[in-house]
Amino acid sequence: MARILLKDLRKIFDDNEVVCGINLEIAHNEFVALVGPSGCGKSTTLRMIAGLEDITSGEVVIGDRLVNKDQPKDRDIAMVFQNYALYPHMTVYQNMSFGLRLKRLPKEVIHERVTQAAEILNITELLQRRPKQLSGGQRQRVAMGRSIVRNPQAFLFDEPLSNLDAKLRVQMRTQIKRLHQRIKTTVIYVTHDQVEAMTLADRIVVMNAGRIEQVGTPQEMYDRPKTRFVAGFIGSPAMNIVPCTIERRGGHLGVRLSDTLVLDIPVSRTKRYAEFADRPMLFGIRPEHITERRAHVHGEQIDFDETVQVLEPMGIDTMVYLEIGGAEISARAAPQSVRPPGDRMAFTADMSNMHLIDPRTDDIV
Repeated sequence: MARILLKDLRKIFDDNEVVCGINLEIAHNEFVALVGPSGCGKSTTLRMIAGLEDITSGEVVIGDRLVNKDQPKDRDIAMVFQNYALYPHMTVYQNMSFGLRLKRLPKEVIHERVTQAAEILNITELLQRRPKQLSGGQRQRVAMGRSIVRNPQAFLFDEPLSNLDAKLRVQMRTQIKRLHQRIKTTVIYVTHDQVEAMTLADRIVVMNAGRIEQVGTPQEMYDRPKTRFVAGFIGSPAMNIVPCTIERRGGHLGVRLSDTLVLDIPVSRTKRYAEFADRPMLFGIRPEHITERRAHVHGEQIDFDETVQVLEPMGIDTMVYLEIGGAEISARAAPQSVRPPGDRMAFTADMSNMHLIDPRTDDIV
């Protein structure tokens, strides 16, 4: 098991720079997710670590060894792809043991490693089946088992669950989480699904246009995003981000969202936001921080009324969509409290969880 260090890592295809000098240290036994939209450079970064893509410039260090010029087989890593890449004519046992047999390890060692991996992944009863006899989730577990038996320094996952249906993805997330708890090893996990990243990773690396936007724990990303991109990307449903103006209101400030709606900014943020008064800004707040009107538990909650546009029942709660100042805002409310579309409804906004974004830089201030 080993740490992984990326120093000024770049990748240029023709004249297109797809990875733009990223720096990242992944600790020994840490589970790190690289997340971002398609084309952000996350898979290319993973492939450079694995040795499957040439590095334009920069360094990849695995353990204490610079591996830029090492072949993939010499880097002591294992990679799991979204394509399971199993040999159809081999049994599960043969697929899992194939790499070990190529290394000419003793049969008893091979058998011990395969049976242990099968037990961990709960596929012992599948060892004599062939891939065509397996479900998608079972095939993915076999692909993971093939990597586990190698005892690599690090596991690299490239969107391994994207071919599975929604229910299987949830089940496999749990399997991968349990696997990391049992086999403590360094993991880099690439996904475009921020829910996967939030539920699996010790730390998340959000990438955008070949650059790292922010690195932090899932909770840090959720509570304290640093940029508009991270705020809008992390969280499901996405954070509401709408145009606003900061107004001076006596000794405090308010966020004007429309001709009729101004929400008071917490007094604790008056000094912090004072320089942005009378300037166009962006107001951010998550749907769960706008609810049906509730009893206040602190002084930074504000009540307001708005017309319901659309309802989306979700079972345990209902998403309520409003239009404020020409922008759509979503709220999360208790099903029994919602009003039908077209009716006015009373809401409470928890302004202690608001974010203010400077549209000139897209930074959260």
